[in-house]
Amino acid sequence: MKARSSGIVLAGAVFLLALMALLADGAVRRESVTFDEMAHIGAGVSYLQKLDMRMNEEHPPLAKAFAAIPLVVRGVRADYSNFSWTFSGSGMFKQFLGEWVWGHWLITRWNDPIATVFWARQPMLLLTLVLGVVVFIYGSRFGDQWGGLLCLCVYATMPVMLAFGPLVLTDMAITLFVVLTLWAFAGMWQSPSRKTILIFGLAFGGALLSKFSAGLLFFCFPAYMLSLRWRPLQEQPADKAELKAWRRLRLRSLFKGIIVAALVVYAVYFVLSWNEPTDSLTVLGTNVASLFLRRMLMPPWIYLRGLAIFAFTGHPASFILGHTYPHGVWFYFPVMFLLKSSLAFLILLVLALIVGLVAKSRPARLKVIPEGMELHWRAVWVFLVVFTGACMLSPTQFSIRHFSIPIVLLILMLAPLPRALSLLRGAGWPVARAGVWLTVALALASVATAVRAYPYYLPFMNSLSAGRPAYDLMADSNLDWNQGLPEAEEFVRQRGLNTVLMDAYGFSDSTVYVPEAKFWNCQTARPEDGGTWAIVSADLIRESHNCIWLFQYPHQALAGGSMYAFQLPGVIPAAGSVGGPPLPENYRLFANQAFGGDLRIIFLNCIHDPLQLQPTWDQFMANAQKQRQASGSKGR
Repeated sequence: MKARSSGIVLAGAVFLLALMALLADGAVRRESVTFDEMAHIGAGVSYLQKLDMRMNEEHPPLAKAFAAIPLVVRGVRADYSNFSWTFSGSGMFKQFLGEWVWGHWLITRWNDPIATVFWARQPMLLLTLVLGVVVFIYGSRFGDQWGGLLCLCVYATMPVMLAFGPLVLTDMAITLFVVLTLWAFAGMWQSPSRKTILIFGLAFGGALLSKFSAGLLFFCFPAYMLSLRWRPLQEQPADKAELKAWRRLRLRSLFKGIIVAALVVYAVYFVLSWNEPTDSLTVLGTNVASLFLRRMLMPPWIYLRGLAIFAFTGHPASFILGHTYPHGVWFYFPVMFLLKSSLAFLILLVLALIVGLVAKSRPARLKVIPEGMELHWRAVWVFLVVFTGACMLSPTQFSIRHFSIPIVLLILMLAPLPRALSLLRGAGWPVARAGVWLTVALALASVATAVRAYPYYLPFMNSLSAGRPAYDLMADSNLDWNQGLPEAEEFVRQRGLNTVLMDAYGFSDSTVYVPEAKFWNCQTARPEDGGTWAIVSADLIRESHNCIWLFQYPHQALAGGSMYAFQLPGVIPAAGSVGGPPLPENYRLFANQAFGGDLRIIFLNCIHDPLQLQPTWDQFMANAQKQRQASGSKGR
């Protein structure tokens, strides 16, 4: 009977992983290259082809290099004589400007954009499926095999995972390696040995190579140790002397594991930066010994330099529930989580909490977490609290994808639910049978939600929105990340349009996917625009532009509400009048930054002519100098 049950669970897990692959891959095949992918794909290719990490230093290389493997194997073309490459290597922050131009040329000029983006996304899809396997295995350990299957079911049908999993981003990589680090850390705490220390070091090294936010793990480790002092577990020795030795051994193991992780990070950076010039360390000298020292110090220097860029670059404003905040707000991620999760998952979390409390309140307290898993279960709780707290306090809040780690840890919290219901049923709790059927129904409902939402997972929003349009509640990659351009082109072809005004979200050239597109700003509509069709990103309706005036005219939602097509009136009313565009004082700026003009036009000029990078940089520096002088004058 048990073997038959195991076979059913295994078949269910294979089905769910296959379903996830089918839905996620099918969805992204319909999407254009997204905002960050433009920089990440080009950077990853250069890491492997040139062993030079000048591009996209603000993110560690692991995910980008992994995504580039099939491209390099297939012989992707990159012109390293292009000015965007040489310009990006001539200063610490210059790559922050040049990487977008480099990525655009690599994806859309030197190679076929459809094939390039497709093959770059396949390793990321594989990474997402591997995380699903990990969730299933760990979930089975926390409860039973049905608990693992429940966790996998929720994970595989989560719109956030289906939307962002296959994209060339750092979020799925950091989520996978944080979960692996969590498990390895608890395993090392349970039984310190060379093997467990090595596994922990490799997992932690993978996390540090995935995203700089992995630094939060340095807060998770002491928080975990403090939690064991606050609420000890049975696995800890009762004798004070033994307990002290127990703690000392594990602390030494942690230090050894961190050293292993540091060596892993150093080795990867050393290899991938082998051909990168060491001119930035010229201060160390130019003789043979100095050149050797410069090469050896390049890995930590590049890592610290990237960390500095990540920490000190401007933090975008947060847009949530129709309001823009100049800084992060504590409720941003809780609200986004509630709006962008399936209702079935939210109800399952409530059900798991209720069942867990009931199990603890029974006269004979039921042991829901299996023997030997207490340290791992504690790690999930502690890591969840640390990462959730960091997200809520972060000054950078603009996408639900940055909440992927807490989401996966919350999914793992569901693992004990089937086991708890089984124990309560055996203990005579009358509602246990109904709880089992409710759990099954909610799991099936999560599958139905994923199938019904296909292929529009990125702008997905559940019914808790109470009918409010998505552009009035959220922005950025929660809604549109420039992924809907193929559907915009389909709309243009169906209408037989020769020209369409395009107000898209991003730094790329929309004509790659929509040849009929003409750059437009919906806030600055002119008389000659009258009577034409315009396609506008939903992010530019309220948050990055002020274009709600367009909804007075015939319109159609595209790409699941990520974009809107509007038929402009024959005569466009004057700015500030009824039915017309806003006055200049009511404009909103894309990316909430002022660089002496529309930031998208600045990048488009550089994309069309990379030689404009240096003049653009010089203008940026001049503007920054003026702002500093103005601030100094006010201070005096």
